[in-house]
Amino acid sequence: MAYGACEPHAVYLEWAGVETGGKRQVLAVINYGAGNLRSVTNALTRLGCRPTITADPRDILRADSVVFPGVGAAADTMRHLARSGLDDAIRAVIQEGRPLLAVCLGMQVLLSISEENGLSECLGVIPGRVKRLPADLKVPHMGWNQVKQLTGHPIFDGIPDESDFYFVHSYYAEPEDSGLVAGITEYGFPICSVIIKDNLVATQFHPEKSGESGLMMYENYLRMAGSRV
Repeated sequence: MAYGACEPHAVYLEWAGVETGGKRQVLAVINYGAGNLRSVTNALTRLGCRPTITADPRDILRADSVVFPGVGAAADTMRHLARSGLDDAIRAVIQEGRPLLAVCLGMQVLLSISEENGLSECLGVIPGRVKRLPADLKVPHMGWNQVKQLTGHPIFDGIPDESDFYFVHSYYAEPEDSGLVAGITEYGFPICSVIIKDNLVATQFHPEKSGESGLMMYENYLRMAGSRV
């Protein structure tokens, strides 16, 4: 299944500004009906990238790198991923060490279980639990907030520490391994806003809605992914 004018097979590309050693690469954006799919694609296109937008797990498995958008509910998302076979494709990409960038709900469903609408089993790539924000806070957490960088990593290149990014969420991720938390955001208490594990990067905020800092994060991701070819 394809989106817009893209064909339902891999679209090969050379990323502007990324050294690829003369090789062409495939960047796949997972299409499972997430509401931020178009804005993610627009951000990548603005950087000179022509991604594959696809719901076919075979495209995901053939891709050099993957972007996993996310808006919606964990249980519904997991049902869709399982029905289409995208769940196993995502696990395989991460297990094989290929770059994957997960956004918002895409980050949350990487964990073991979510408390949203009861308990929903998730992908289990990162041991941990997704919890509801406390009732004494304004829920959802919506708007601009700072991200404190806890590690020096290429995904943060050119982005000043404590830059503002755009958030929209009612649940937050709590990995069992706190060493995977690469960024935190204060919202009544410190919440995990960036997870990094090997070539996996996940953000609770929406880079595609976060102005120049968000666009720089996507550019850094493309550069990271290109350096592996």
